[in-house]
Amino acid sequence: MIPGYGNRRRFRDLNDQEILALAISSEEDDARIYRTYAERLRGDYPSSAAVFDGMAAEEDRHRQRLIEMHRKRFGDVIPLIRREHVAGYYARKPVWLMEGMTLEQIRGEAEAMERQAASFYEVAAQRTSDAETRKLLGDLAAAEAGHQNTAQRLEEKHLDDEARQREDDTARRQFVLTWVQPGLAGLMDGSVSTLAPIFATAFATQNTHTTFLVGLAASVGAGISMGFTEAASDDGQLSGRGSPVKRGIAAGVMTAVGGLGHALPYLIPHFWTATVIAMIVVFVELWAIAWIQNRYMDTPFLRATMQVVLGGALVFAAGALIGGG
Repeated sequence: MIPGYGNRRRFRDLNDQEILALAISSEEDDARIYRTYAERLRGDYPSSAAVFDGMAAEEDRHRQRLIEMHRKRFGDVIPLIRREHVAGYYARKPVWLMEGMTLEQIRGEAEAMERQAASFYEVAAQRTSDAETRKLLGDLAAAEAGHQNTAQRLEEKHLDDEARQREDDTARRQFVLTWVQPGLAGLMDGSVSTLAPIFATAFATQNTHTTFLVGLAASVGAGISMGFTEAASDDGQLSGRGSPVKRGIAAGVMTAVGGLGHALPYLIPHFWTATVIAMIVVFVELWAIAWIQNRYMDTPFLRATMQVVLGGALVFAAGALIGGG
């Protein structure tokens, strides 16, 4: 009856023993999740890993108290009932999803876990009419709320300002290496390298439809090529640059976006209107590149602007001269 999705038990139909068994299994699952978080973070974020180790130990202590309560009231045999057996009961995300989570996302997920459990038990305690069951659920709600305070104490113990700043810097560096750097390379490649073929076609044909098709083909082709090149060039194991799939997506998408930015204006039938708008878009793209270099790569803004504007101007001039000739 319990394993089938359509025949899951409703929470209000559980008796005290089943509620206690559900709480025991939930505490066990949460402890396992926290230990998985700790193991995932241990290499790059040892202080945060220590926090999750402490939270897992706290879950173990609560589980032991619940087991003792069950043994006292119902004996040693604990019924097998888990979250997935109860309709409407809060679920946990599969731990394999954490592979794509940042440090802040993991911290946020842990906070949500505690709030979710505490809120569930509080609501459940209000809905029951049995005094013993209400007391039991109230105790569980208090225990889960206490976990939030425990997490704060553990963070104060293991994550002082210096440790948090150090881990935040590591997380920022990983974000830059995995997303910003390949995305910036793609945006630069898409914005600059497609200038020549697009504007050469524009000035040679003065046909907006043809120019758009050339720009579309150049942008999409460059995006695919850049994405596969980034993903295949480095698996991230030795360089520490992160998932090749994420880097490939960042590079490929931003390359295509960079080229499409000044190709899309040629959907406008009027040639000079489309060309002027495309030039404005190019200016915005080059400014965005300079801003990203300054914001995330610590490149002085004036230096970044000069590099990008000079490179873009030379490529644009080459395209215009070739197309005009």
